[in-house]
Amino acid sequence: MAGKVFFSVSMSLDGFIAPESLEDLMGQQWMELQQWIFPLRFFRENLKLGEGGEEGRDNDIARATYERTGASVMGKRMFDAGELAWPEEAPFHTPVFVVTHTKRDPWERPGGTTFHFVNDGIEPALDQAREAAGDRDVRIAGGAETILEYVNAGLIDEFSIALSPVLFGSGIRLFEGVDAARVALELVRAEPSPRVTHLTYAVHPR
Repeated sequence: MAGKVFFSVSMSLDGFIAPESLEDLMGQQWMELQQWIFPLRFFRENLKLGEGGEEGRDNDIARATYERTGASVMGKRMFDAGELAWPEEAPFHTPVFVVTHTKRDPWERPGGTTFHFVNDGIEPALDQAREAAGDRDVRIAGGAETILEYVNAGLIDEFSIALSPVLFGSGIRLFEGVDAARVALELVRAEPSPRVTHLTYAVHPR
């Protein structure tokens, strides 16, 4: 049985998941948006930052998201930003399929991450990711434009948002341009933690 296709992101209260400019991607607003994950034991383990870190529900959710993922798909913008920011041992530890017009040989990193560059669209990228993931799930890692393409194509089964008590005012909105006439949502779970509110939705055709 094939796994689910899902995405999982942190989002500001006013609906943004990233600043407009790549230069601001590691800036103060983005750091505040992601602040819930930095202290976690799982985060420290995954990036090999040493022992310690917080346990608890946030940590459990972050670890479960990682463990369910058998392969990831991302857009070129996210890859370009990550190529500069990720450590040598990229934090995925699974195959990653990059939707891009750039032709490039697979890029293998230490620790089990190999980036594959897919030039013929979102559905072939997903097909390859499903095959690589086996019975585990495929995560649409981002960015917002790529996530939206999969939502509008009816290819997302489920998504989770870590709703952070931060206001951006401008930037990249998660659902800017969503085809709302085709998408119906079912709340699966709402769970507050001391730092964020975790929301999970099933996605159905309207």
